[in-house]
Amino acid sequence: MRTSATGISTRASTPFAHARFAACRGFSLLELLVVVTIIAIFTGVAVLSLGVLGNDREIEHEALRLKSLIDLVREEAVMQSRDFGVLFGDDGYRFYAYDYNQAKWIDPTNDNLLAAHELKKPLNMDLKVEDRDLVLVVPKDDDKKSADGAKEPEPQVLILSSGEMTPFEASIYRDAAGGRFVLTAGFDGHIEIKQNGFKGG
Repeated sequence: MRTSATGISTRASTPFAHARFAACRGFSLLELLVVVTIIAIFTGVAVLSLGVLGNDREIEHEALRLKSLIDLVREEAVMQSRDFGVLFGDDGYRFYAYDYNQAKWIDPTNDNLLAAHELKKPLNMDLKVEDRDLVLVVPKDDDKKSADGAKEPEPQVLILSSGEMTPFEASIYRDAAGGRFVLTAGFDGHIEIKQNGFKGG
């Protein structure tokens, strides 16, 4: 091997040495910029998609929650031979169980899932029972009361111990003129969810 006066090899580098150097040198500034740009583009698209579809997903979540709870309560009604009811308001809903000893609707005990559920603002709800549009309002202090002064709930939808249920159609929406998710329940308790009015839907 030839060396210079300083003791450094003067032999030409081999192609293998060039390849090994290239592999060890890492990314160039241009390559890093390209990667960062691609990440930024995908992040922007994800944020925009979340902004456009976020409302739809929130409404869908509420519709799925209501369907799941009704399915659960219907199973409990059959297993426990007990009747339940759903009281809808324009901003939410709650479940009741019928007490035959007291002859009135009562709150289900020790069941937080069936407690009153309020829709996140500005979500709203419409209800149609047996093809009739019902006016949903938030209960007021001067609503109908029983002899002992307690409010008497009157659920619009009944879930019977036989597995049968009041046919209804509940719509959850953000804007009355915009898209909505619609739950349609039959007498046999079967519930379908459809979406109406969303762009591309």
